Amino acid sequence: MGVFVCLPLVLPLTALPIARLAEQHLHPRSATRLLAVVGALLALCSTLCLGLLMVVGTAQLPGNPLPDSWSDPEVRDAVPYEEKAGIVAIGVLAVVLGACGWTVFRHVRQRVRAGRALAAAPSVVSGDVALLPDPEPYAYALPGSPGRVVVSTAMTECLDARERRALIAHERAHLAGRHHRYLLAAQLAARANPFLLPLRTAVSFSTERWADEEAACAVGDRRVVAVAVGKAALYSHRAPDVPAGLAAFAAPAGPVPRRVEALLAPVPPVRLWPPSSAHVALAALVAAVGTAASALSSLNAAVTLVGILRAATPL
Repeated sequence: MGVFVCLPLVLPLTALPIARLAEQHLHPRSATRLLAVVGALLALCSTLCLGLLMVVGTAQLPGNPLPDSWSDPEVRDAVPYEEKAGIVAIGVLAVVLGACGWTVFRHVRQRVRAGRALAAAPSVVSGDVALLPDPEPYAYALPGSPGRVVVSTAMTECLDARERRALIAHERAHLAGRHHRYLLAAQLAARANPFLLPLRTAVSFSTERWADEEAACAVGDRRVVAVAVGKAALYSHRAPDVPAGLAAFAAPAGPVPRRVEALLAPVPPVRLWPPSSAHVALAALVAAVGTAASALSSLNAAVTLVGILRAATPL
C-alpha cells in the first residue's frame, strides 16, 4: 500500500486553486457542478483510504472480530507503515462518519421542520409561491414535493413589482436547479476532509450566482436583479423555523457585493473549453490531475490490501 493509501488524504489540496478561479471565471452553473463533482470524488477517495487504514489498524487490536491471520507478522511486513496509522484512522473515520451522519440528519430534520411550520402558518398560496403575513422581511426556497418559494409580506413591501419578480425567479431557480443537493454534497465533502472547506464555500457562492443569472434571464434586466439582491440583503432577517444549511434562506448566502458586481458585469461565458485564461486552464489541470491521482491511489491501495488479506486468509 505504502504512500498510495495516504495520498488521497492530502490530494484535495490540489482543488483549492480551481475553487477560487471557477467562481470568478466560469459560468456559475458550470462552476457549481464542477466543484461539487470534484469535491465529492476527492472526499470519497479520502474516506475509502481511511477505511483501508482502519482495517489494518483494527486487525492489530486484541479481540477484534477480523480473522486472526490478518494480524500475522507476514501481513504486518507487507504493510509496514500502516499499523500505527491504521489505529489512528479508527478514531478519525469514526469522527468523519459521525459528522457526515449528523449533517444528513440535520438536513432532513430542518426540511421536515420547515415544511411543518409552513403548513401550520397562515399563508396565501399561489402556484409554488407561499405568501406569509409576517412583519419580518425574508424569502427562501423550501425544497420538497412540491417545492415552495416562501416570501413574507414585509419583504414584498420592500421591493417594487419588478424586483419582486426577480426575487421569486431567484428562489425558483434554487428549486429548479436542485441547489440544495449540491450544497449538501459540498457540506458532506468538507466533513469528510477539512481540506475541502474552500470548495464548500465556493459551491455556496456559485449556487447563489447561478440563481442570480437565472433570475436575470427570467426578468430580462440584470440591473433589476442586482437591486433586488441588494435590497433583500439589506432588509432580510432569518425567519423563525427557517432551517440553516439549505439554499437561499432568509439571510441571503454569498458575499452580496460580489454578487451585485457580477450582475452589473456582462453575462459570464457558458462554455468550459477553451478556458478563459491560462490561470483557469492550469488550475483545472491541477485539479484534474489531483482527482485522478486520488482515485488511482485509492484503487491501488484497495487492490493491494485485498490481495494481501486474501493471501493471508486460510481457505
